[in-house]
Order: sequence, then C-alpha cells, then structure tokens
Amino acid sequence: MKYFFLTITLLFASLTLSAQTILGEWETYDDETNEKKSVIEIFEKDNKYYGKVKEILTGNDGAICENCKGDKKNQPILGLQIIEGLKKDGESYESGTILDPESGKVYKCYLELEEADKLKVRGYIGFALLGRTQYWKRKK
Repeated sequence: MKYFFLTITLLFASLTLSAQTILGEWETYDDETNEKKSVIEIFEKDNKYYGKVKEILTGNDGAICENCKGDKKNQPILGLQIIEGLKKDGESYESGTILDPESGKVYKCYLELEEADKLKVRGYIGFALLGRTQYWKRKK
C-alpha cells in the first residue's frame, strides 16, 4: 500500500510539472539594477511560440525600435514581437530568435521553465555558450 501511494504521488508530480507552460505574461528585469523593465506576453501559434512586448514599465511607452532592421525599424516597442518561431523540444523551447529592442540585434533563443514562475531566457550567437541569460518572472 505504501508503494501504491508513492507511485501515485510521483505520477501526479510528473504530470503537474509537464502541465506547466511558458504561455502567459512575464516580467523582465534590468541586468544591472534588477528593476522591472517590461512585460512580455508569450503565446502559441501554429505549434510555435512567440512573444511580444505588452507593457513597458520604465515610463517610456512611446519608445521606438530605432536600431531594428527590416519591417521592425522605427516601430513602437510596445506591441513589438521580440520572440519568434520557438519550437518545443522536450522541456525546452528552441530554434527561434529573440530581438533586443535597445540594440536592434537578433539572437538565437532558448527558453526553459526553471520553476512554475521562473523562465530562463538565453540569447546567443552561434553556440549557446556564447550569449547572455536572463531570468523572467511570471506576472501575478
């Protein structure tokens, strides 16, 4: 009987973990000051994952993406799609890109849910070893 409850508990725990998702709203933080910077909404479309700037928390709602290239150049950062084309691969989300609206640079992107309310966001060039990691918190 003891093993039955242990098995049920482990099964429930694994189902709960796999049921967690990156979908929803995430707060970003400044790397230097650790102050809230923006809210990114991550959504799914055609089995791929995308993210757009839903709120700017620094008081600069009218900012535009001056350094962006292509159709995003001089577009308002508020509402701008910054994460594109991620595919779920096991527990991670890969093979997409992330845009840094401040620099206009586009990086390969990797997302992984570390906890229910903590998202690891890695932008990199070439190899995942050459990049930067941020941690976003789920907006409550």
